[in-house]
Parts: sequence; C-alpha cells; structure tokens
Amino acid sequence: MVAQGEGGVVVITGASSGVGRACAEAFAARGWHVVLAARRAEELNEVARRCRRRGAGRALPVPTEVTDAAAVDRLAQEAVAAFGRIDVWINNAAVAAFGALDEIPADVCRKVIDTDVMGYVYGARAALTVMRRQGNGTLINVSSVVGVSPVPYNAPYALAKAAVRALGTSLRQELWLEGHRDVHVCTMLPATMDTPFFESAANYSGREVLPMAPVYTPERAARKALRLVRSPRREAYVGPAAAVLALQTKLTPRLMEKALAYQMNRAHLSRTEPAPDTAGSVAHPLPGGAVRGGWAGGRRTAGRRLATAVVLTGAAYAALWATGARAPGSRRLSAATPGSRPRTGRRRARNGAW
Repeated sequence: MVAQGEGGVVVITGASSGVGRACAEAFAARGWHVVLAARRAEELNEVARRCRRRGAGRALPVPTEVTDAAAVDRLAQEAVAAFGRIDVWINNAAVAAFGALDEIPADVCRKVIDTDVMGYVYGARAALTVMRRQGNGTLINVSSVVGVSPVPYNAPYALAKAAVRALGTSLRQELWLEGHRDVHVCTMLPATMDTPFFESAANYSGREVLPMAPVYTPERAARKALRLVRSPRREAYVGPAAAVLALQTKLTPRLMEKALAYQMNRAHLSRTEPAPDTAGSVAHPLPGGAVRGGWAGGRRTAGRRLATAVVLTGAAYAALWATGARAPGSRRLSAATPGSRPRTGRRRARNGAW
C-alpha cells in the first residue's frame, strides 16, 4: 500500500460534513489524493478547496447518492480513472431517525437502512473489486458504539450500525479464505461525536435530540482512520467511553440495557425542549456543511484531560505520601536531623518508617 505522504488515494463517502469531512482534511494534510463523495455538490466543492489548501495531491469531488448502486460503482470508476488505484475507501455516509419505532414513518426507516447498510454494501463491493485486482487496500467501515450497545428511540440507526459490524466480519472471512492477506477491512466504532449529525437527523420523538456525553471531536475519528491505514485492526473504538461501554455491555448485558434506556431518556432526548416532527436529512440533504456540530467536543475533551491529569497528579502525591517517599523539593525530618527526637520502636513498628 502507498504510505502516507506518498500520494495514496482515499475515497470517502459522507465527506461533506462531520467525520467524513474531518477525514478528508486529515488525509489531505498528509499529501493524499482525496476523492470526496456526498449528495451535496456545493459543499463537496468547498471541502475540495479546503483539502487543496491543506496540501492534498488532488481533491476530486464526486456527488454521489450511496443508496444507488450504479452511482457508487461510478464513484469507484472515476477514482480509478483519475488516479489508477484506490488505496483506502472509507464508508461513512449515514443518516438517523429518532423516536419510537412505531412513530417513525416506514419510508424513513427504510431510507435509514438503505443509506446506512446498503450504502456500505455498495461501497464495499465497489472498493473490494478494485482492491482484489490490485492486490492491496484498506476498507474502513464507520459503525458506532450503538452497534454494540444499542439504545432506544434510535432503532433504525442502531440496527444499521450492528449490521455494519457484521458486514466487516463477513468480508474479513471472505478475504482470508481467498488468500487476500494485503486487503484489509476495519470497522471503526465511535462514541458520540461533535458533528452536525444530531441537528440533521430525522426526529419523531417530540423532544429535542442532544448528544449523549462524553462528546469527542470528529478529528479524533480522523486520526483513528489514519492509524488504521498504518496498522489495520479488525475493530477500533473512537473515544475511551466507547470501549468501556462495549466492555460493560459484554460483561453485564441486562444491566447495561436498563442503564442505557435510562440514560437515553434522561440525557439524549431533552426533558424540557420540544421538537416538531421532521425527516431531517434522511430523504434529502440539508444545506450547509461543517466538521463540528457546536457541541463543544474539543472543550469537553480538554476538560476531561485536565480533570484526569489533576486526579492522576493527586494520586501520585498521595502515593508518595503514603509510602513516605520525598516529593521533589520537599524536606523531611529524619533521625539524623539536628534537634529531632527519635521515635520509639513502638511508633516505628506501627508506621513502618521513621
């Protein structure tokens, strides 16, 4: 595979905003050729301009409806025609619909499944056809931690992301049986990302949709994608909370079902702000595109890191104090210190040190 900074070719679906756009800019900054796919031509052109400014070899916008198999095939063909190969394909385009399953219109449910499952199937077929022929490549499917730990009032999306995870497993098995050791399929499972996802989702819950803490930046997902290209892995969680949640679900599934149901009802859907029914971007793209959704993912991440540093520093000093070690720059009286009085053997035995 072509290494980073050496003119590799990456195709990204859902590249007009959020994680897809963050991935596009991250690969571009490392000199990759980027092929950008989404439904919105104007936003794609803007992302392409940003990628060129960041150092992309070339940036090729290709407006694509991922639920159209022929359109996805054309996307792959245009990438190969322009660059001769596809080194990385990132299936990222996704939509969601919030609300009780019987309250979400059937056609909206179907569109979520078509986009989030069949869009990935069409992308995988197109990408792996090229990668099998050239003998190498990496397919990255962006799933979600809800594909491992589902939540209520978002059933179509959770169902789709679980299917994406299963898709990755099946494809890896097929490639192994065929002997394609240099063609990799990786599944990325992010926690909550600070993207426009929530404001663009369909909503039939009657309540405003809010991101469930902790919220991570989409740039974090982009860095994870770059690492998967360097060192492919079967599955990779984005954000420590995702890994912890998946582990808890595996260990105590019944408890986590109830905990996530409570958390979804308490924090993911507003208890004070109502919201009208909307199909969001499920059927038709909404105007505008951005990497972040304004949910302070960067500030929250920085706050968590600061809090962690404070806790670890406090724990370290507590450990030093408990073991009687000397902290840097500190002074401690000992038996040899002038003017001090030796403690009794009884006191020494109790404390374990002078």
